[in-house]
Amino acid sequence: MVGVYILIGVVVIILILVIVIATRPSDFRYARSATIAASPAVIFAHVDDFKKMDVWSPWLKFDPNVKITHEGPPSGVGAIESWDGNKNVGAGRMTITDSRPNELVQLKLEFFRPFAATNTAEFTFEPQSGGTTVTWAMMGKYNFMTKAMGLFMNMDKMIGGNFEKGLAELKAIAESEARR
Repeated sequence: MVGVYILIGVVVIILILVIVIATRPSDFRYARSATIAASPAVIFAHVDDFKKMDVWSPWLKFDPNVKITHEGPPSGVGAIESWDGNKNVGAGRMTITDSRPNELVQLKLEFFRPFAATNTAEFTFEPQSGGTTVTWAMMGKYNFMTKAMGLFMNMDKMIGGNFEKGLAELKAIAESEARR
């Protein structure tokens, strides 16, 4: 009889967990900003071109042997970068879907491995006195598994932390270029 009560207790706990996961928000947006002492034009050039982005982006540093391929134009709408790396990088593709010089670069992010997902990333450039505020954001929808992961991992801290690292690298590059 005790075994039946334990089984019922486990089933109830699992049902509660499933309900909690299912009722979590589906939409997400992670964003970080940095003010860079450079014009929007200087910074834009390092975001609108994947080969230049690869220099400062934190993601590729997780696998020094990642395989990168480029298709389409070298920059702007239609430029594509695909990657295939270790378990820390996974595999995927990003495509520039909108590019407005010195204002916005928007990307379609397709992740194939370790989890399939399609998200949107964007960079916005807002002129400020003595520089530009750059905001790097990613938005999309959680599926059930990523909602469950969010119960145990702080995705905003993890993704946002990497955005902060990337923006710091972009800041160093753009400010160095602006001083020349």
